[in-house]
Amino acid sequence: MASTPLGDARETAGAQKAGRAPRSAAAPVAALVLLTAALSGCTSLGAGLEQAADGVEPSPVQSGYLPTPRNPVDFDTVRANDPQSSIGQSQHPKILAAYGGAYSDTKLEQTLAGIVGRLAEVPDDPSRAYSITVLNSPNVNAFALPGGYLYVTRGLLALANDSAEVAAVLAHEMGHVTANHGIERQQREQAAELAGRVVSEVLASDSAGQAALARSRLSLASFSRNQELQADALGIRQTGRAGYDPYAAARFLKAMESYSNFRNAFQAENPDLDFLASHPAAPQRIELAERHARVFGPPGTGITDRDRYLQGIDGMLFGDSAAEGYVRGRRFFHPGLGITFQVPDGFVIDNTAEAVLATGPGDVAIRFDGVALPSSMSLTDYVNSGWIGGLDKASIRQEKVGDLDAVTARAAGGEYVFDVTVIRVGNQAYRFLTALPTSAAPSLTATAETVGRSFRLLTPAEKDALKPLRIRVVTARAGDTQTSLSNKMQGVDREIEMFRLLNDLDESSQVRAGEKYKIVAE
Repeated sequence: MASTPLGDARETAGAQKAGRAPRSAAAPVAALVLLTAALSGCTSLGAGLEQAADGVEPSPVQSGYLPTPRNPVDFDTVRANDPQSSIGQSQHPKILAAYGGAYSDTKLEQTLAGIVGRLAEVPDDPSRAYSITVLNSPNVNAFALPGGYLYVTRGLLALANDSAEVAAVLAHEMGHVTANHGIERQQREQAAELAGRVVSEVLASDSAGQAALARSRLSLASFSRNQELQADALGIRQTGRAGYDPYAAARFLKAMESYSNFRNAFQAENPDLDFLASHPAAPQRIELAERHARVFGPPGTGITDRDRYLQGIDGMLFGDSAAEGYVRGRRFFHPGLGITFQVPDGFVIDNTAEAVLATGPGDVAIRFDGVALPSSMSLTDYVNSGWIGGLDKASIRQEKVGDLDAVTARAAGGEYVFDVTVIRVGNQAYRFLTALPTSAAPSLTATAETVGRSFRLLTPAEKDALKPLRIRVVTARAGDTQTSLSNKMQGVDREIEMFRLLNDLDESSQVRAGEKYKIVAE
């Protein structure tokens, strides 16, 4: 990646987060890849997925049998006797902070508790108890920590279509806990920490050494290929034993592949917190999952429990929450901060945990964030304060964006040129960084001005009118089609493609009267 003018950011003293915006814009922006440590529980599998995992094979179960959940186990009591629980307990607050906290919905929690309860009827480790937390994040992810801490994002729950698919995901994560993969990973991470101290203390000025260390930490934060395969096998076995459709794992892997293609089409890749970064839907892995499932019988074996699951997620928040701001087409709204801006035609907005990012044709990238700015500091002094590398000081210009004070400047780094626009709203500075390849430099000003001048404050009426999007479950009527149902979608682009993705349909799939389907609406 080419260097950027934000390579050695040193934030103004006292700068704090503006709403959900990050503290600094230090992350490389040119390719909009944020090299942060991934928190996802699993990793890519690499080649050779056709091999079985450590001899683990599923066991058949009577088709259609669904056991009655036993008396609930008190998680805190079991945790007190589990030496691994301290690991999960110490990491739990960090997980919540990284994924927007816990999402509270009694109906949804009861649905998931029922799924976990059925899986717990056929455990590989009877002494283990599990707690499950729904994370308030649109990212598609699920993972587990030592001690029985299970996590699933509402983004993943929106993608799943029945209880069996969620059971397959959770059973996979339970497999990691059962096999103590988290303990093995922690041991590798401790070794990496020692190596990290050597690099930071001995090779502090060696950027190549620092980059290599970052890559190694990303690798060590993930499970190994064999561990993933073992968790797959354990999970499918547990799913089938619980009476769920054992083919649900392969089905959900295909859904993830469709999601990956959909996301790539939008050029909005930020996989650091995504299940896709750690659970690739490789064809070989799907084939292996189907082979494990065939032990239980042909397709159609087991229960999907679709209607009950859809009832559980009906009304669940979809996409970003009010605290993060809303993306509506090419416009970003933040009701809490009272601001909005728009990107040009052909751009797609990705509202990440670090910043609002947008990508467009020709490798053009835009980053937006906000920081606190002391009232005693002028915008010109702020731009000159050292947080922009490669700054052309002669390019600094005082501007007006509507009635708001602003400053623009140019910078250069590597193969990219940058326009920096900083707009003041009270004691906040909102920052746009527009990056273009040097070869496209003549068009930089027009793109940056279009975005910067679209920034404005929301009116009270606009803030009141902004509502979050939710999953709504509708029942198809006679004559309904994919088009008629997708036309009910609100707040999303490419409605029919999103409708197909959410409901595991292809172009030739027929909508059936009386069947339930997911849409997105306020």
